[in-house]
Amino acid sequence: MKKLVYDIVNKLDLPGITYADVRFTDTDTQSIYFEKGNLKHFGFDLDSQALGIRVLTDGCWGFAGTTILNSNSIDKTIKRAISNAKIGSKFRSDPVAFKKLNAVQDSFLYQPEEDPFQMDDKEKIDYLEKIARKLNGNEQIVYSYVYTELYRQYKIFANTIGTFVDSMIYDSMPMMYVLASNGKESMCRTFPGHMNGRRGGFEIVRQQNMEVQTEEIIEEAIELLSAPRIEEERADIIIGNGHLALQLHESVGHATEADRIFGKEISYAGKTFIKPEMLGNFRYGSDLVNIFSDSTNKAGMGYHIVDDEGTPGTIVDIVKNGILVDQQTSQETAALLGVKPSSNMLASYADDIPLIRMTNFCLSPGTGSLDDLIKSTENGYYIDYTKTWSIDDNRHNFQFTTEIGWKIKDGELKHIVKEPTYFGITPEFWASCDGICGEEEWEFHGTFHCGKGEPGQAMHLSHGVAPARFKNIVCNVKA
Repeated sequence: MKKLVYDIVNKLDLPGITYADVRFTDTDTQSIYFEKGNLKHFGFDLDSQALGIRVLTDGCWGFAGTTILNSNSIDKTIKRAISNAKIGSKFRSDPVAFKKLNAVQDSFLYQPEEDPFQMDDKEKIDYLEKIARKLNGNEQIVYSYVYTELYRQYKIFANTIGTFVDSMIYDSMPMMYVLASNGKESMCRTFPGHMNGRRGGFEIVRQQNMEVQTEEIIEEAIELLSAPRIEEERADIIIGNGHLALQLHESVGHATEADRIFGKEISYAGKTFIKPEMLGNFRYGSDLVNIFSDSTNKAGMGYHIVDDEGTPGTIVDIVKNGILVDQQTSQETAALLGVKPSSNMLASYADDIPLIRMTNFCLSPGTGSLDDLIKSTENGYYIDYTKTWSIDDNRHNFQFTTEIGWKIKDGELKHIVKEPTYFGITPEFWASCDGICGEEEWEFHGTFHCGKGEPGQAMHLSHGVAPARFKNIVCNVKA
């Protein structure tokens, strides 16, 4: 396939084409699903190949993709990409600003400890069945499931500047769920939570130790049935890693995708409250809040050598000491904002058009352990495991509910509380952050299902977070 991509790039070296790139992906997926102790689904999609061609001509981008890789289809795809650019140029008032980058030649082939696509299927099924059976042995547990999604993708990227890069990645996403009922209401518990994707093979599934955690989530789901809810109108809250990853994702990650500033996501996933003039002066959080985009960390699912327009992976500060300093950008949006491109243009598959996407989007660690943070909290709650959430299309006004929380009194965890819910305005919420745990608590949490674009694309990405405390947060609708 390398020769095929190389030959297509040479075909695109045409008069009138300012720049062109070619992507090829070969993707394998497998999913295993147990419901109430029984195998309900075992599915796979192997060797799913796709090709994407993007050109810049007449000051406009043109893209076309195909899953048919014969010479006739490829020639038609090239012509369609060029035609799309020429037609699109008629509707542009200003040509695309594109700065040619240095050529990169490199390769990254991730080596999992256990390649799930080389393992015997029965071994994987038997491993998950033991967990599923353990979830199904209590009469108060009325529903349960165990689910694992496994993913491998080989990608080649090349462009007319001379960049030629290939990569192989593996991602895994295990999860289990129980629902308890007393006949009047029901409560659920998940593990390891909804931000449960990780870079790696089947070893990721084993590392979660779900079989050991089954009794704990069953007991907690049952205990939640009789647990109280938060009654205070406001309280200090410490948010655990899994749920904080989603809070970061929704209220900062999506808000700082620069295409939203220019109206490119309005019809689907919304806008952003951020304006270009805010960069460098707008207070997004407290002095403790430092947030960055990092596509160089190989431990996260957002790692890449170059993004899908050839920008080398990099680290970019988005919020520095609480001040909004940059955005996640493409070449085009970076030029409009007067900043350097952040290597955030990505597509799920080669026949998808690249969009500005989160990679490894992280909250910098502070100091101390979670125990230290709890001990320094006089009165509040420790909450984790996302249940429901809602945020407006400007990424400004939000509500989040977690499955479980624990009352904190005089620095100690007391009883549990059900469905802790809190409300906030994005910059006010992050401005209330007065404590972030240190590197010993910092870890990646990720998702396979970040949706964006029309047609829709689901992206794999990671968030590096450590538990953090937020002061005087609205946690009751009476406030």
